[in-house]
Amino acid sequence: MSRTKALQFYILTRLLLAPLMLLTIVTLVFLLLRATPGDPADAILGNRAPEAAKEVLRERLGLADPLWLQYFRYLGQLLRFDLGESLSSQGLPVWEVIQQHFPATVELTFFGMAIAVVLGVTVGMLSASHPGTIMDVGGRLFGIITYSLPLFWMGMVFQLIFSVQLGWFPLGTRYPIDVLPPTQITGLYTLDSLLTGNFGQLFTALYYLVLPCGSLGLLLSGIFERIVRVNLKHTLKADYIEAARARGIPERRILFAHAFKNALIPVITVLGLTIAALLGGALLTEVTFSWPGLGNRLYQAIGDRDYPTVQGIMVFFGVIVVFASMAIDIINAYIDPRIRY
Repeated sequence: MSRTKALQFYILTRLLLAPLMLLTIVTLVFLLLRATPGDPADAILGNRAPEAAKEVLRERLGLADPLWLQYFRYLGQLLRFDLGESLSSQGLPVWEVIQQHFPATVELTFFGMAIAVVLGVTVGMLSASHPGTIMDVGGRLFGIITYSLPLFWMGMVFQLIFSVQLGWFPLGTRYPIDVLPPTQITGLYTLDSLLTGNFGQLFTALYYLVLPCGSLGLLLSGIFERIVRVNLKHTLKADYIEAARARGIPERRILFAHAFKNALIPVITVLGLTIAALLGGALLTEVTFSWPGLGNRLYQAIGDRDYPTVQGIMVFFGVIVVFASMAIDIINAYIDPRIRY
């Protein structure tokens, strides 16, 4: 089987397996939500509401039906691309909840990952290209520290220092509450500001992104630093690198044109899966910074026992992760001809 046909067969197989993986995610989320303690009726009406009112609400929401009936009813809704209605948002369709909050998560993810990749790859390259020096030791310490620090703790420390004490950055919001946000076109404030040509709104949106994206990017950069440093060091010891040095090729050209390209393959894999995970809700960052993204909305829905919203968001996350992982595998197959399927 040729490489092209093998790759086509792999893509077809993954596409056929995607519904099975999503069904597994849906089933696990459905069962785990109903296995945890708590009652949506209590979350909606309050603990002091009459039991009769709670029973009426459970009947109306279908929560009094047998578990298997609720499950198959929900699968039927998914087949019609119906994610249901939110219990905690006064009957708002879950898809509209996702549309309202997902752009904030996309913006946080994009700028956070940009900082992480640039910082992590740069430090990793400097560390790997200067083995045994203070730069190498500093790079390793940077990777270990940023990789091991808890994200929520670092977020709170950054807020205490840069928002509360120094007053350099705003605290717990996406845009000034007393200022109209950019005209909504995509829901991404930075992109909408560019599309409308309002650079004042663009700088304001970027200003409010600095602290959450900076903390997220700094801590994620440790992952990329460690991967780049280890793989680049291994690549620089390869035979073809020694041959290039023997032919008198400058070290800088060897580093960027030969070694760095091959060392990027695992970085692309981690980058894709990390982006997929963050698009699935940078929950800790969003909750810590009160960022109005989808991860924060998921956290609220879990606390409210809002089954439809939690299930809908998790299905949405599952679709992102499944197709992002497949896309990364395909990209790696085109970049690295040694990969076979």
